[in-house]
Amino acid sequence: MSAAQTELIVQGRHRDPFSYLGPHKGQIRAWLPQAKEAAVLAGDQVIPMKRAHPAGLYVAKSDATEYRFRITLYSGESEDLDDPYRFPPLLTAFELHLHGEGTNYESYGTLGAHTVTCEGVEGVRFAVWAPNAEVVSVTGDHNSWDRTRHPMRLRDGGLWEIFLPGLAAGAHYKYSVMTPSGHEQDHSDPYGFFAEVPPKTASIVWPLTNYNWGDAAWMEHRAQRNWLREPVSMYEVHLESWLRGQLNEWLTYRELAEKLPVYAVENGFTHLELLPVMEHPFSGSWGYQVTGYFAPTSRFGTPDDFRYFIDRCHQAGLGVILDWVPGHFPKDPHGLARFDGTALFEHEDPRLGEHRDWGTLIFNYGRNEVREFLLSNALYWLKEFHIDGLRVDAVASMLYLDYSRTAGDWIPNRYGGRENLEAIDFLRRFNELAHQVPGAITVAEESTAWGGVSKPTYLNGLGFTMKWNMGWMHDMLSYFSKEPVFRKFHQNDITFSMLYAFTENFLLPISHDEVVHGKGSLISKMPGDEWQRFANVRAFLSYMFGHPGKKLLFMGSEFGQTAEWNHAEGLPWWLLQFPVHHKLQTMVRELNRLYRTEPALYQVDDDFRGFEWIDFRDAEASVICFARYALDRENFLVFCCNFTPVLRTGYRIGLPRLCGYREVFNSDAEMFGGSNMGNGGWVQAEDKASHGQPASARITLPPLSVVVLKPE
Repeated sequence: MSAAQTELIVQGRHRDPFSYLGPHKGQIRAWLPQAKEAAVLAGDQVIPMKRAHPAGLYVAKSDATEYRFRITLYSGESEDLDDPYRFPPLLTAFELHLHGEGTNYESYGTLGAHTVTCEGVEGVRFAVWAPNAEVVSVTGDHNSWDRTRHPMRLRDGGLWEIFLPGLAAGAHYKYSVMTPSGHEQDHSDPYGFFAEVPPKTASIVWPLTNYNWGDAAWMEHRAQRNWLREPVSMYEVHLESWLRGQLNEWLTYRELAEKLPVYAVENGFTHLELLPVMEHPFSGSWGYQVTGYFAPTSRFGTPDDFRYFIDRCHQAGLGVILDWVPGHFPKDPHGLARFDGTALFEHEDPRLGEHRDWGTLIFNYGRNEVREFLLSNALYWLKEFHIDGLRVDAVASMLYLDYSRTAGDWIPNRYGGRENLEAIDFLRRFNELAHQVPGAITVAEESTAWGGVSKPTYLNGLGFTMKWNMGWMHDMLSYFSKEPVFRKFHQNDITFSMLYAFTENFLLPISHDEVVHGKGSLISKMPGDEWQRFANVRAFLSYMFGHPGKKLLFMGSEFGQTAEWNHAEGLPWWLLQFPVHHKLQTMVRELNRLYRTEPALYQVDDDFRGFEWIDFRDAEASVICFARYALDRENFLVFCCNFTPVLRTGYRIGLPRLCGYREVFNSDAEMFGGSNMGNGGWVQAEDKASHGQPASARITLPPLSVVVLKPE
């Protein structure tokens, strides 16, 4: 026992504490700074320990390998405890190899904090990746947050591990990392499954296997479904602000489970899409600046409470999609940034490793362990929480090295191009793995014209199931924000999307990004008086449900929220006491019902055979007409859209079949808040060709409305 070695132990700077502490050649050494006295309990023997250093280093002569300590605290109390430094390594050589290779796609079972039993003793195994650290220690309530007490064992590949006997679920902890420069910094666990409620930042030990699922029927049925051929109408929700208590407090996951699935199903939605639920320190980021990738935010309860929420959604017949953020992470000191004192998860060069616009860091997708971290995280949510799919945020920022950068502020790839080749490979592998989970889907928020986002990887695509149609959203909101008298000059805005509608598997979004930061709510974007604004929204949503592509609507838009979204308050549900808002909600519910019951609206979203223009040339009247077809082309619907406040009677449109047509939907119906103009529920086609169709009819087009006809 050299003096230098002893001082390193006392200072918590010994790089290999297991070579010094624990049983060694007839000696047992222990670092117990909390103890006034200590003894070894070996079988029936009680062996007093000698104080070898005044700070609390104890030594006893003994050949025992199975023993406990009995210590007397300075308070006079005594306690018995196991020695963490008598237990062997728990991570296998194969696990270390897979981690270095970056192919342990369920690495959340290896790293992080896990309740285990070792040599008959219950405790928690900790493991963390910090290859450049000098020392990594586990700190927590169990050791009074003293970084010297439990330094970890360094394994191959830069993994540190330790088994702490006596700890259990609920224990609070962090990793104290000593950097190569000797600086000490505390971090939450990158693989932590639970965390303290912000602004506190400690991780909390939580087992993966607590929950007894009740959604077997949903999961079995999901595995057989092809969502590209089924109705998908997503209700985008920010859990923190969908509904709040009487004192503006957050609802818990279990309280939300009793209310949100019921509301979404009653209003006809097929899925919830949740803004990120992963732990994040700043509520104003809406969850998009993640520090705890494996921890559902503790703002609303435990991980098992969140599992209960998912379970109840599935039992109600409602899918759940999570927003996922593998594109960047914040610089908060307790998070991933410079985790071991070096650019570990990110790039060292800010031209590769930093989003200056967002103040965040970019993952190093070329590093095996970083790819493994993110890929395991995706599978963690899909497998451990039964999530039905992941919507990947800001894909464009991942694909392009020059994203939001000026000339000279980015580094080209090895071929001199602007494409981030490592990120492309990562996204492809992510999609391949995610689609191995039965029934799971992936959705890309990708805002450029990158080709093949939703094409399979074997066809050189990125492999997503669907892609947000950002172009459609931009064009439509631009068009509807104009006074109707000027819309005739912008007819291309409502027709241009059909030039590329079948190049990807599109989802049509009206998302949270469009109703915040001064953009105003959906209602407030519309021109005119109150009646016209609501009529415009009714026409817009009706056209959206007729347009090829799956649907997404942000919360509050379904009942006409007037103020833009505020993440710090609940939705203004009090508006539903006013008929105009209640009737808009009724219309959205009816649109979802029509959408779910008419195969023509969802079976052929990705092929030109599911859509046919009847007339898009009447720009002067701002009228368009089109047909939607199911796989069986005998099953179709005709949409007639009038985007001006002018009532048009006797308006001739071509029809694909000579027969009677039932008016199955009219956005101007009085029950939806309209003027109740229409066709009396029935239109009879004439044997007179028009608009390239074999038959036609003269119909009434109410002001600012969409009429839907079905052949009978």
